Amino acid sequence: MFTQRGLLNPKFEGYKLDAIAQEHCVVRHNLQYIATQATTISTRSHLSFEEVQSRITHNHISVAPSGLRTVYVDAQFRVILVEIDPKTLSPSFRAVYELSQPIQSGLPHREYPSAAFSSSSELFVSDGAGLLYILQDVGSTSFELLGLYELPQSTPFRIHSTTAHSGAAFVILSSRKYTSPDTVANRRAKPVIEFDVSAVKFTLPLSATLNAGVQALEITWQRRGNAVPIHVTYDESRGAFMLLGDSAYSQVETPVIKPYAPSAEEMAPIPRADENLDTLIPESLKLPPYSWTQTSDSVTVAFPLPSTTPKANIKVTFSQQSLTLHVQGNIAPDIPLRHYSTKRLWGGISTSSSMWTWDREGEHHVGLLTLHLDKQHEGTRWPHVFASSETSDKDKEVPETLDPSELWNIRESLEKYTAALREGEDASGLGLGSDLPSLAKGEMDDEVDDSIGRSAQLTWVGADGSTPNWASQNRDLPNRLLSIELPGSGSGSSLIVKNGLDGVVFSLESASDPEEPPSWVHTSTYSALSFVLASKTDTRFTYHIPSKAVFAFDNGMRGRAGNVYIYRAAPTGEKWAKQAVLTVGQEGSLLGVGALKTEKETVLLCLTENELILISNIQC
Repeated sequence: MFTQRGLLNPKFEGYKLDAIAQEHCVVRHNLQYIATQATTISTRSHLSFEEVQSRITHNHISVAPSGLRTVYVDAQFRVILVEIDPKTLSPSFRAVYELSQPIQSGLPHREYPSAAFSSSSELFVSDGAGLLYILQDVGSTSFELLGLYELPQSTPFRIHSTTAHSGAAFVILSSRKYTSPDTVANRRAKPVIEFDVSAVKFTLPLSATLNAGVQALEITWQRRGNAVPIHVTYDESRGAFMLLGDSAYSQVETPVIKPYAPSAEEMAPIPRADENLDTLIPESLKLPPYSWTQTSDSVTVAFPLPSTTPKANIKVTFSQQSLTLHVQGNIAPDIPLRHYSTKRLWGGISTSSSMWTWDREGEHHVGLLTLHLDKQHEGTRWPHVFASSETSDKDKEVPETLDPSELWNIRESLEKYTAALREGEDASGLGLGSDLPSLAKGEMDDEVDDSIGRSAQLTWVGADGSTPNWASQNRDLPNRLLSIELPGSGSGSSLIVKNGLDGVVFSLESASDPEEPPSWVHTSTYSALSFVLASKTDTRFTYHIPSKAVFAFDNGMRGRAGNVYIYRAAPTGEKWAKQAVLTVGQEGSLLGVGALKTEKETVLLCLTENELILISNIQC
């Protein structure tokens, strides 16, 4: 991917607000069948960061390849078909099939239900719990069930796309790879989170297979990576699938389990009768009874406990000057625990706003009991957790530290990821950023600017599962990914990547020969797009229509409704471009977006938990 200097605009100064009448563009329709983004996980275990990110950006609607219809799965696991009248743009809603409601359990975690059209009348639907339904529109009030399928071990999966090729339909799925505990050599080691991308094949035309019951899916090929794919598309001219994700996807090979050899640090002597080996362990290697940190107005204290400790066995009581902590039951000898009875704290706390939480840390050996103490006197720095007169010699050796647990690291990462540019100059109060020529006046934050977008990679897989001769399995994009094509608006072969402050549009050219390597052409530029996206702290979806506009959808925050920010493409050499903002989410969170094409224009379709919003007359 190479940028063309002639399509860059170094003289660009900013975006000016183009006021669009909300009542002329936005039409809301209440949902008869309520949508939901209710949690898909058990409270007994946690999602990885990659899974959380995938669920946040999950698009809950699927648009048909032709025609004005889309589907979503409602809160009662009914498949809802939405058909749009091309003249009046009025939607009609119809429950065409009811899925069996999955039973919530621990692992593996359920996915959100997902769907994909193979044609305007044939639909693949995943219930998010491991079953694939094939549905067909037979012209009645409901769809006909053709067959039920599942992956091995009934692993939950998500549908990304469908493609017809050589008389067969290929459905691309992704699922988390769960490792059997018996195959893990070192159970204390941090587990590696991996995801399988699978292509399953169905012969066309689709035929009913209900008499066979639930059948195993025929996996044509499989790849494995460290993240859920962001986007999957099929390049017909090269006969290959393009997987776009935060990691590369390599071929799945049978792992070789090597015998575990403990290191010298892990070797422990066997104690004899009346022998205390704790006296032989250096103090620097002993696990402290707790770790703690503080801010100007709070103190956080974290106690490690065995992950098997029931919450009912934990008793915590706060007073303004003391702490009582008792844990009942058998405690693992390698996890020290202190019992405190009205132990005096170094400073006073507010009991009404202080609290405690118990996190078992999923499958980990050690859970985390965390005390959140609200200081009575803000700005007072505590040298210790407990008063000096009440502190034992061992407690004095616990310095103020950042919590070393994995949970704390995740919280810190998420805070850094979402806290970009919380304060900025914005006279409108809508998060539009400044439209002054301030891009060169020192208002850039290098750390925030570098974090915009996603560091995506491309992986190419042939339709038969082979790796094309021209493909590289570790091919980074030249810069961070800012946007993919709006679903339903085109072929999906256009990307916007970060180039300094700009967003550069690259389109994949068709090949005249399947052996021709991919050629990405710089077709247009959205000047300062990276800069303006940095001011959006709650962006859920970012899509674009090539050479038309970029759409940044946020979910609403700090007491305001969700919006869609529209950034127009400007001719090269223009100093200003137009931007618009429309209110989208007034009733519930934004769950999905797509595009429906009429003869006159492209209509945006936005699904919230309680409404379907159609946005038209925006010249796209």
